[in-house]
Amino acid sequence: MLYFLGCYGGVTGLRVAKDIAENNPGSRVLLATSETTILGFRPPSKSRPYDLVGAALFGDGAAAVVVGADPVEGKEEGFMELSYAVQEFLPGTHGVIDGRLSEEGINFRLGRDLPEKIEGNIEEFCRKLMRIGGLGDGVGFNELFWAVHPGGPAILNRLEGTLGLEEGKLDCSRKALMDYGNVSSNTIFYVMEYMREELMKKRKGGEYKESEEEWGLGLAFGPGITFEGVLLRSL
Repeated sequence: MLYFLGCYGGVTGLRVAKDIAENNPGSRVLLATSETTILGFRPPSKSRPYDLVGAALFGDGAAAVVVGADPVEGKEEGFMELSYAVQEFLPGTHGVIDGRLSEEGINFRLGRDLPEKIEGNIEEFCRKLMRIGGLGDGVGFNELFWAVHPGGPAILNRLEGTLGLEEGKLDCSRKALMDYGNVSSNTIFYVMEYMREELMKKRKGGEYKESEEEWGLGLAFGPGITFEGVLLRSL
């Protein structure tokens, strides 16, 4: 059981499931996520206008995925390979995402500098993940596909600008945010589901370029501030 991780919990789950599967030959790990962010809902109040942002942005949901190693030929077919995974905590950021229990329930506040904190550290984090995972510095960010947890529109916009991503690279993240909102740990799986549909469409339509879309990064950010990242390979 993994509790109180917030938005990066889904990618943490993938990292732990990968560990279990690779160290227990023949095992298959069912990873299930569930979030009831409605617990943090509070009635609108003139003294707390920021509560409306949370009510509009966050949602409830659930997701599940099966993780294993060495698929049985002819019986199992993988969708994504979890090549390498890493977690990183940004020092001095523990108050940027603030959650407290009060008589009114659970209250969350996101610091206005959250997008800036992510923007200032994300490129180095991605490069490190790629390097440790075996992709050299010569590989450009636009040669990868991107499965990014959509914490909010501002975070996606800043990440897109900082990394110089081409238009459309974060479409699956934007679609998940538009359709479901920020559903905390579940959201990365909604993004990956849209990504699977997109890659299959391109392959069937003859637009698939393996050199550009074989490798990708799965990213999520949450309380800490904590970064979770996984180097993905499309199968």
